Amino acid sequence: MSGERKLEILKRETAFAGYFRVDRLTFRHTLHGGGWSRALTREVFDRGHAVAVLPYDPVADTVVLIEQVRAGALDDARGAWLVETIAGVIDAGEAPEDVARREALEEAGCTVRDLEPVGDMLVSPGAVSERVMVYVGRTDSAGLGGIHGLPEEGEDIRVMVTPFADAMAMIADGRLYVAHTVIALQWLALNRERLCAAWRAG
Repeated sequence: MSGERKLEILKRETAFAGYFRVDRLTFRHTLHGGGWSRALTREVFDRGHAVAVLPYDPVADTVVLIEQVRAGALDDARGAWLVETIAGVIDAGEAPEDVARREALEEAGCTVRDLEPVGDMLVSPGAVSERVMVYVGRTDSAGLGGIHGLPEEGEDIRVMVTPFADAMAMIADGRLYVAHTVIALQWLALNRERLCAAWRAG
């Protein structure tokens, strides 16, 4: 491996600004074998950063999932209604943990207590700047369900209290395929015994 990695942004301009923003960047970077790359131009989709939270009930061994229409899946042959974790965009000055708790209430009527960090992940870094901070949160799933969301934001969210084993089966048979949701559930599978022991005791 060569010396210190360097990157120079030569030009930045806004190619589109609407509900989201697209920036056009021209940059160059040092090469692994030495020297510099040529100037590269790439469009980057900027939608801010987000938090995803998978509420888990250690007593009932259930997770809280939601189902809603997603614009990015409108052309997907599997359909635009996706089963996923609760998620929301971080507003300026907000702590990720506060976003997790706020979105759980708004999207599922769900109170989340303890939060365990799963990871801080880049979604699709070839073209998207978004990071998603993923958590598993302790909850009591009794009485949860129904339709939630903020009508003024066009949200129509169905809440699903799902046995953990059934959620894992949904990954296996292809019914659940949103990346951060799969990651959260697989992390829970690896850490479930520890969380159950700690959260049931607490």
